Amino acid sequence: MSLSLRNAGWRVGGKPIVHGATLAFEPGQVTAIVGPNGAGKSTLLRLASGLLPATSGAVWLGNAPLTSFSPAQLAACRAMLTQDCTLRARFTLRELVAMGGQVSAPFMGHSARWALAGLLLERVGLAAFAERDVMDLSGGERQRAHLARVLMQLEAPVHGTDQPPGFLLLDEPISAQDLSRQHLVLDLARAHARCGGGVGMVMHDLNWAAACADHIVVVHEGGIDAQGPPEQVLTSALVSRVFGVEEGRVHVHGGTGKPYVLPHDMICQ
Repeated sequence: MSLSLRNAGWRVGGKPIVHGATLAFEPGQVTAIVGPNGAGKSTLLRLASGLLPATSGAVWLGNAPLTSFSPAQLAACRAMLTQDCTLRARFTLRELVAMGGQVSAPFMGHSARWALAGLLLERVGLAAFAERDVMDLSGGERQRAHLARVLMQLEAPVHGTDQPPGFLLLDEPISAQDLSRQHLVLDLARAHARCGGGVGMVMHDLNWAAACADHIVVVHEGGIDAQGPPEQVLTSALVSRVFGVEEGRVHVHGGTGKPYVLPHDMICQ
């Protein structure tokens, strides 16, 4: 079952922010959405999640339009981590994470939800802070706490079964992370895909995107400029055209065969 945009678009006051977007997030696959600032990446992900209603085209989950699902059904099938994770109330980390399963898995008992929340906090490297107030964390720690919450939303409905989790949609999930935690977060995304879930991520770092994604979608001026495997999509011509980096150079990593980008005019002489 894929999560697909079919010629989808979104307008504000008659101005198209995203237009003619056609792509599919597939189970078992990590899709990275890249592009310049203001290109429409986050809007595209919000359309896929249903947080924004498509003003043209449609978004489908499997064989039905997203609009045909109830909020509870959607909660069990897809979860989105937005850039803004501001809280208006005070909770411990464990409370925050446990809340992720309340709508998607109302049948789950308190003790089971509490235990799963602890496991997810361990996974994101925050087990030692389980009883700490979320507001007392650093920005990067808070971002990972909310990642555990959205993982809870998808894993609670299938916990203890052999069913795959749903679609994990992440908007710039490594923006507040140091290098080691960036690696941790992207490893978690890959692990979600290995379990049969689908992953869609907005990313700014082309090298991280190329390293971890199976599929890359390049958004430019509200439309999809290119999409496909990183090895096919990330070319010097595309990087120069879309990002405006003069003499952009795409190389191939000798160990992984993945492309990486090093703008030629930034090489120290």
